[in-house]
Amino acid sequence: MFFAMLLFIICYYNQSNAQLEVGFYKNSCPRAESIIRDKVQRSFFLARGIAPGILRLHFHDCFVRGCDGSILIDSTATNSTEKDGPPNVNSLRGLDIIERAKSRIEATCKGVVSCADILAYAARDCFSKRGLEWDVPVGRRDGRISIA
Repeated sequence: MFFAMLLFIICYYNQSNAQLEVGFYKNSCPRAESIIRDKVQRSFFLARGIAPGILRLHFHDCFVRGCDGSILIDSTATNSTEKDGPPNVNSLRGLDIIERAKSRIEATCKGVVSCADILAYAARDCFSKRGLEWDVPVGRRDGRISIA
């Protein structure tokens, strides 16, 4: 029993202590940050007040299972996801912007940038209009579980 508990703690610690880094995509997808920034900044002209919506998306993604992109997972016939859960179904904003950024990233470097990192960059870029900038450590892996 002791060894099973010790193994669980070690595995949990290793999963929760991911090594994120600034510039994670500089070699594998060097245009990732600029593509996301462009999509977010263009959205400011299309939808007034979209920045708080994107920030809320990122908050809700990180709140449930950690920043794993699970808020972006679509529901299936057998599973209703966070996106379609009671508090979110009618109030999440900015999903289309994240989808457009993801599509553009996938066209540039397929299968490299996680949805969780796209959302983290987008949340940061919501402040760029105000002149605030900071480095975002990335390298998150997308979650595969999302339950309403």
